[in-house]
Amino acid sequence: MKYLRCTRWLLFLCVSLAAVAGTEGTWQTLDPEGRPHPRHEAAFVECDGKFYLLGGRRIQPVDIYDPKTNSWSVGKKPPVEIHHFQPVVWRNRIILAGAMTGKYPHETALPRLVIYDPAADEWTYGAELPEGRRRGGAGAVIADAKLYLVAGIINGHWDGHVSWLDAFDLETGKWTELPDAPNMRDHFQSSVIDGKIYAGGGRRSSAKTKETFKLLEPALDIYDIDAQTWSTAAALLPEPRAGSFSIAVDGRYLVAGGESDRQQTAHAQIHAFDPLAETWSELPQFARGRHGAGIIFHRGSLYTCSGSGNRGGSPELDSIEQLKPYP
Repeated sequence: MKYLRCTRWLLFLCVSLAAVAGTEGTWQTLDPEGRPHPRHEAAFVECDGKFYLLGGRRIQPVDIYDPKTNSWSVGKKPPVEIHHFQPVVWRNRIILAGAMTGKYPHETALPRLVIYDPAADEWTYGAELPEGRRRGGAGAVIADAKLYLVAGIINGHWDGHVSWLDAFDLETGKWTELPDAPNMRDHFQSSVIDGKIYAGGGRRSSAKTKETFKLLEPALDIYDIDAQTWSTAAALLPEPRAGSFSIAVDGRYLVAGGESDRQQTAHAQIHAFDPLAETWSELPQFARGRHGAGIIFHRGSLYTCSGSGNRGGSPELDSIEQLKPYP
């Protein structure tokens, strides 16, 4: 009888360990208390230990995720529809720059920065963008108290993609035009690693020529902030796509999710560029492919939420996934 009990216990232990081993290194869909509003072309960003889901098509309230309690709560609506932007965090405030508003395919660029204060649950307008440099679908990063706005598109999804680089001094409020990037792109996100800005993924949206999803940009452009010079990595993005979202983790630049003309479903791939090796590698794929979303690194885990599950605008997702531990 003792032998039988021991065998059963060992069997239970082996099954349990196998289950853990089977989930480690794969994206898990969480089951939180509450649900966020389904949305895409939105932002997902961490600020002071909580995750904020902002913007997207239509005017929707902020959804706030607490990773400690695995629960969602709701904040205020923005003063205007805001979509197609990359959020940045500065002094515990979330800045939305290089954003669009309005309906496809002639969305317009927002003329001002839009700022959300999580502590006060308040929205305000920030500085104006120079009139001749306004665009949406741009990359945005902060380095040395400056907000850098990379590339983008002037006229929604219709035409006017640009390779501009602009810097906004968050202390003085002054804009500076910097050298253009080697390649034009929109629908992408940037990251900063060791004083360099990485701009990968994206496309040149052209509804005007019926090539909205086709003109993908596989090159990775790199801007040296101190030298004020651009270069292009020799290694191309293994799976070109737009509507991708990015983050820098452990010295690597991640390009996650996206959409393309090659498949109806949104991409689930995550590629990581190593600046030292100058090569791309692939991380575990999302449980559900998505584009027009965001990715967060927090306490050893990656998180993603919302987005569209197919090319285009539907279905809008409300799921949140976690990859633990980060590989």
